[in-house]
Amino acid sequence: MTSGIRFSLVGVVLLTYLVAGALYVTLTPNWQAPDEPAHYNYIRYLAAKTGFPELVAGCYDQTYLNKLTSHRFPAELPIDNVCYEFHQPPLYYLLATPLFVLSNGSLTALRLFSVALGGGVVVLAFFTARIIFPDRDAVSFGAMAFTAFVPMHVAVLSSVNNDALAELIVALLLFLLTRRLLSTGMVSIKNDLLLGLLLGAGLITKATAVLITVPLVAAMLWFKANRPDGRKTKIDWPDLLKHAAIIYGLALIIGAPWFIRNAALYGGFDIYGLGRHDEVVVGQLRTADFLAKVGGATYIGNFITTTFHSFWGQFGWMAVPMDGRTYLLLTLLTVIALAGLGGFWILDFGFWILTAGLARFGVLRKPASFPPVWLFHHLSVGQRQAVGLVALAVLLMALGYVGYNLTFVQFQGRYLFPSLIPLALFFSLGLEEALNRRWAWQLAGGLTLALAWVAVDSGLSGSLDKWAVLIIGLALGLVAGRFLIAHRWSKLTPWLLVACYISLGLLTLAGPFWFIVPYL
Repeated sequence: MTSGIRFSLVGVVLLTYLVAGALYVTLTPNWQAPDEPAHYNYIRYLAAKTGFPELVAGCYDQTYLNKLTSHRFPAELPIDNVCYEFHQPPLYYLLATPLFVLSNGSLTALRLFSVALGGGVVVLAFFTARIIFPDRDAVSFGAMAFTAFVPMHVAVLSSVNNDALAELIVALLLFLLTRRLLSTGMVSIKNDLLLGLLLGAGLITKATAVLITVPLVAAMLWFKANRPDGRKTKIDWPDLLKHAAIIYGLALIIGAPWFIRNAALYGGFDIYGLGRHDEVVVGQLRTADFLAKVGGATYIGNFITTTFHSFWGQFGWMAVPMDGRTYLLLTLLTVIALAGLGGFWILDFGFWILTAGLARFGVLRKPASFPPVWLFHHLSVGQRQAVGLVALAVLLMALGYVGYNLTFVQFQGRYLFPSLIPLALFFSLGLEEALNRRWAWQLAGGLTLALAWVAVDSGLSGSLDKWAVLIIGLALGLVAGRFLIAHRWSKLTPWLLVACYISLGLLTLAGPFWFIVPYL
């Protein structure tokens, strides 16, 4: 693929995202995005007063909030006292304040500001994937399209919310970290300073950004400090400590004023105001209470189902899910992508068994590298480390999400979006692998088993799930049809990938008309 074609395709995906964002901005009713009134009031506070706001008792009123959401924010119910986001770090709100003043407090203008920040995330998804897999255009464009066309992601990026800036900072850092891992030249002081500046910006943007970025920088430094030394690796401690001191030192200089202010205001080590937040949000459903009410099995079922649904699309204040047919299609697509990733693991594990056996008898020398050689054995050491880095981002975000839900019942998949680029990378890798010819029989067999399961379940329940039969049957028919033209299989695979991502794009564009406008 020529560079001109790549540039054009990047432009098409970005333009489609911007159009979708504009649709969500204009068609989503005022305040019908999670926490939007509280974020808006933070900006309004900065525009009207000097200093930063303080989170105090009274900023969160569950009864009044329920009244607002159930009545769809009528004009006679003011939102002025919805201020439970006043503990958030200030950078996003400081950047948005001049726009608030110039637009006379226009909600639309502030939403478009978030959309613009999200455009940077979409573009960085392409370039990050391309750095790791420079010869796999399908993975790069797939990662970009996935980032741009998850309907809930576009809905969040089309609202007044500091998530947009947090995602952009995470995306920039991930891009720079992977590029540094794969570079072979000397690292300049400017690169350390840039990383420190971005890390510091993350410290004063959102705590979830910190959860990912601080460990990722440490992991990158550790990987780069490992130097081959015969059959072992040697850690270059002076080099590691020098770069760490510059990066983390600059970040702490940027974040220190905010941390000192919060420690004095909220007490102790509550430098992000999270302890005060837990005290203020009286009435928010707690996990312990919910578990006692419904039991562990129901809790886990709700956690998995609602997280999946709200990751792809559950609009408003979690009040407007998409229809069951859409979730079924997305479930099928997700399972296929996960199976493709499993295929990668099977191939790599088999390769590891082979090389370990040969090394045991002295035929091969076991390479000293981390991540281990059996992970993506066909990649260079730097590429494997970059893949390990993005996998770590997913793990950290998942742990943070689970940890948050140990205290509050917050089954909202949007909390995983700071790690969306890594998720998009693995999704596109898995989908491309699953549609590869070498897995044709396995894919057909899996779809056959799924169809059989639906038939058995329908027989036991006495009600045939016609949509499940139709959707899985069509997928199985498509795979079977490819067997009839096996000689053209490899040429069809890119078009099937394109069809998948075009379908996601159309779903995202249709979302406001299909779900938001009719119900909100």
